[in-house]
Amino acid sequence: MYVHYAPPSSGVIVFLFGENFACLCIGFDYISVSVLGMDSQKEALQRIITTLANKNEELHNFMETLSHSLAGVQVNSPQAVSDLEEEFDMLFTVLVEVKESMINRIKQEGAKKTQELQHQLTQSGSALESAVELLEFANNALDIKDEDEFTKAAKQIKDRVTMAPAFRLTMKPKATDNMNHLMADFNQERQLLQNLKFLPVPRAPEIEVGDCLVLDNTVSIAWKMPVEDSKIDHYILEYRKTDHEGLPRIKDERCWEVVDNIKTTEYSLSGLKFDSKFMNFRVRACNKAAAGEYSDPVTLETRAFNFGFDSSSSHLNLKVEDRTVEWDPQGGKGLESKVKGKENKGSGTPSPKRTSTTRSPAIRGGRDRFTGESYTVLGDTSMDCGQHYWEVKALKDCKSYSVGVSYRNLGKFDQLGKTNTTWCIHINNWLQASFAAKHNNKAKNLDGTVPDRIGVFCDLDSGQLSFYNAETKQLIHTFKAKFNQPVVPAFMVWCGGLSLSTGMQVPSAVKSFQKTENGLGGSNSSLNSMAQ
Repeated sequence: MYVHYAPPSSGVIVFLFGENFACLCIGFDYISVSVLGMDSQKEALQRIITTLANKNEELHNFMETLSHSLAGVQVNSPQAVSDLEEEFDMLFTVLVEVKESMINRIKQEGAKKTQELQHQLTQSGSALESAVELLEFANNALDIKDEDEFTKAAKQIKDRVTMAPAFRLTMKPKATDNMNHLMADFNQERQLLQNLKFLPVPRAPEIEVGDCLVLDNTVSIAWKMPVEDSKIDHYILEYRKTDHEGLPRIKDERCWEVVDNIKTTEYSLSGLKFDSKFMNFRVRACNKAAAGEYSDPVTLETRAFNFGFDSSSSHLNLKVEDRTVEWDPQGGKGLESKVKGKENKGSGTPSPKRTSTTRSPAIRGGRDRFTGESYTVLGDTSMDCGQHYWEVKALKDCKSYSVGVSYRNLGKFDQLGKTNTTWCIHINNWLQASFAAKHNNKAKNLDGTVPDRIGVFCDLDSGQLSFYNAETKQLIHTFKAKFNQPVVPAFMVWCGGLSLSTGMQVPSAVKSFQKTENGLGGSNSSLNSMAQ
């Protein structure tokens, strides 16, 4: 049998079948199957079906993107016209206001000059009348024959000439008729108006996928501009979580979240909870005037172990909330009262209803609840391969609790650490304090103080279960075991409570330690096992 297959690259399909040969091509892809049986042909055809399905999904997403863009153009184009008209209206308003202001200035200047010149003209007229009268009087005085009268008249003329308005007036106009200082030259402004253009918009940045990093629940994004642009003021980073690989989907159920006013070409989002398989990222550049186009989006993988408490498995004395489990000494009494009420109707007071709202239907196939002294609750998601990490924090004044893993078939009376299918560390703060690693009814006392938060690292591929101080990443203990079945997180609580943190990557410090120290297995050999 001969089968050749190349990964898909286009959507063109050609089928060629001969009596002894079948050839199936998808663009540049090539699958050839010589006649050696239906199974081989079905296997090759199944790969083509998968390729076609993926291509169909990609085309469907692309068509949704085009439809969304088309709808956006139909909305944004009239809006752009409206915005431009508004800008021109504002410009016209400014021009009208400036015109009115300048006209008023000319009118005020003309009125002022008119008033000053009119006043000088009135004064000059009065002075002229007085001068004409005086001139006539002087001419008449020349005809006087009497010496005394002539002397008297001459003295009057002299005195009147000294006080005459004509000799006291300034013969220079207080204003001119020149209005050139109020002339306007708008050549420069006219050229500016003629050169009006749309705002210069920054080009779309380019995300440098090779420089992006997903580590320790932190995503670092780096990008660059295709050409240098000194007018860029800041960048906007948008991201959203998704369970779809590849290009972002228009109808994705989650909204974009925005980080604004980024001054550099890189940014780190820290403290994330990875409760989706992937995250989409895109960036746009902004100058003082406008924001540019988005970069081509990129999708980064953000897989992590997410789980909750399986309320269907929890002991009745445990109250399970979203991410917490607490000891409830009254938890089982409601059920007991209910049973008694059925046996003895009408007698006794009905018990109060449980306040917990997370008692969901059995996810794991309706297993029995833990009972007796097994105050246990399991996680609702199993692990069968890979590396996984989660953290647990004891609530204040918790007297006793255990954290570890278990097979799913743990008996309802079984306690963590007392069977060969459970591994845990146990903390007891009641009466005689203890801190120990437990498995198969064996315990190993642990040195050091109990950390506020415990990190659990389960490496099913190498058969290791390690516990760390979640703050310092210092190793507390490591079990080595060959897990032959899927395991689930397991917890025991008595007189207290635990809070759970999931959606976490395996910390880089833990990975590094596991590689270099290999779990320090020699110090824990007494509890290592071959689990059955």
